This record gives sequence, structure tokens and C-alpha cells, in this order.
Amino acid sequence: MTSDPQPWGRWATLGLGLVVMLGSQAAALLGLTRWYGVGIAHLPDFSGDGVAVSLVIFISIPVQLVLLYLLAQACGGSAADYLGLKLPRRSELGFGVAVTVALIVVGNLVSWLFGHAIVTPFQLDIYRTATTAGWLPWLWLAVVVVTPLGEETLFRGFLFRGWLRAPRDVWPVILTTAFLWAFVHVQYDWYVIAQVFVFGVMLGWLRWATGSTILTMVLHAMINCEGMLETVVSLHR
Repeated sequence: MTSDPQPWGRWATLGLGLVVMLGSQAAALLGLTRWYGVGIAHLPDFSGDGVAVSLVIFISIPVQLVLLYLLAQACGGSAADYLGLKLPRRSELGFGVAVTVALIVVGNLVSWLFGHAIVTPFQLDIYRTATTAGWLPWLWLAVVVVTPLGEETLFRGFLFRGWLRAPRDVWPVILTTAFLWAFVHVQYDWYVIAQVFVFGVMLGWLRWATGSTILTMVLHAMINCEGMLETVVSLHR
């Protein structure tokens, strides 16, 4: 077996990524109907229910990870190599953390200067409802740990590997994966989606520069953790 398998074609990568995402979401919806004992039409509003959001993440992400691993393995060679699952060097980790912290600070400063709330209504709603239901630790786990694993494996792992074929592809792939990642964050307004895009560009560049999706997972977790901490501060002012 080769350690550098040939990737799926560009269109196959897009189509398979979409199938994986839709399939994992369908599994999550089915799981929710069993959990709540109701039909799909009567499920809680995902845009504001912290328990429902957590359950969607806990069900969909494992399904997504398994499917992506199998698709990567089907190309021959190491699925871990295909998805960029290698540990970053200590210097790469330090640089990534520094860049992430700087971008968070700049983003918050820009939001403050232009009068945009740093914490969105979606963040406040899911935090409040999870707290009321006694589900807060699970929400933290879902948002800070599980979500970065799934999203980075899909966007900076599977899609990135499938589309990056030559040096000239680097920036188109970084920008495209960042755009698609931002696009799926439909729970936010255009301003926050633009911020997500900027973070996606940073994560994509680091994925290319280091070859490590594990690094982008760690940094993604930092970003989400900082967002949760900002929510705590906002609610306890």
C-alpha cells in the first residue's frame, strides 16, 4: 500500500462530501425522533434549543467521521494520511495558537468598533436552554470537542485532499473550503458568517502549510471554546 493514495476526483469529492453531510444529518434527525418520541415536524427548534443542537452533533459527527474514514480508505493507502491526521510540530502548534488568538482579538475589536454584538442570539439561546435542561456540560463537549473533529475532517481533511492536486490549486482550495464551511453556518447573520470565512482561510492555510488536520482541529476547538466563554461572560454581566 502507498502512504500517499490518489484522491477521489474533484467532482466525486464534492458529491461524496455532500452525501456524507446529508446522510449524517438524516441519521441525526432520525435519532432525534426516537429521543423525543415525536415526528420530524414536531422536533424542537434547532436554532435555539441547546439539547437538540447537542444531540444533532453527537449523532451526526460520529456517522460523518466513519463515512469519511471509509471513503478515504477506499482510495488505497492510509486513511489517516489522506485526511491529514498527523500531529503538528510544537513550533507549528505555537504559531497556530498565536495566529488564532490574534485573529480572535482583531475580530472582537472590529465587532466592537462597528457596534456588532460579539455573542450572537443563537449562542445565548442554546446556552440558556441547555442550562435549564441540565445539559450544559454536554453542550460544551459537543461544541468545543466534537464539532471541530467532524468539521475539520470534512472541510480541511476530505475536501481539501480531494481538491488539492497542484501548487496552483492551493489558494482556490483554501478559499473554496473556507467559503463552504462558512456557508453551512446558517444559524448566524452575514457578519458572523464573514468572520467564520476569515477563520476558515486561516485554518486552510495552516492545513496546507503544516499538512496537519489535527492542528486545525485544535485551533477550531480554541475558537469555539472562546465563543462559549464569551457567552458565559455575556450572560453573567
